[in-house]
Amino acid sequence: MKTTYVAMLRGINVSGRNKLAMEDLRTLVTAAGGADVRTYIQSGNAVFTSSASATRIVTDLKERLEGFLGTTVPVLVRTTAELDAAMEKNPFLRRGEDPATLHVTFMAAVPSQADVTAAQAKAVAADEFQVIGREVYLRCPDGYGTTKLTNTFFEKRFGWEATTRNWRTVTTLAAMAHG
Repeated sequence: MKTTYVAMLRGINVSGRNKLAMEDLRTLVTAAGGADVRTYIQSGNAVFTSSASATRIVTDLKERLEGFLGTTVPVLVRTTAELDAAMEKNPFLRRGEDPATLHVTFMAAVPSQADVTAAQAKAVAADEFQVIGREVYLRCPDGYGTTKLTNTFFEKRFGWEATTRNWRTVTTLAAMAHG
């Protein structure tokens, strides 16, 4: 049985580093067992189907990306159902916040409650976050470019690879995953 997945790569085509054409990403995902591969924008997002497990896809795609780019690239994968659930759980959207200020940091695993509590003590300015499962929901009213709540912030505090997408990208990827 094939599952529809969304793969989100971190650090692709940012500041001239880790340059990867989306055609090459489609080829790499296909080689990793993906079919019907579609990409969205130049930052490393792919929607595809596969009969492989998410764990196998992440491992295989990471290896192929390292061989192609010569560097390790974090890869976060969610099924369509997981992405839908993540969207439904966004506490800031349910609170009526402006979607243009919302982001989701997708993590490789669930952080400990102690790590979440410690990170909440470091939150600054008007920015805020909530952790639900493997997702960190962010509200950055002054823009993500000014926040201290970056991938690096969460990776250092939680010990897991992560990648962040703005709310528009999350909803677009979900729509693509639904066909």
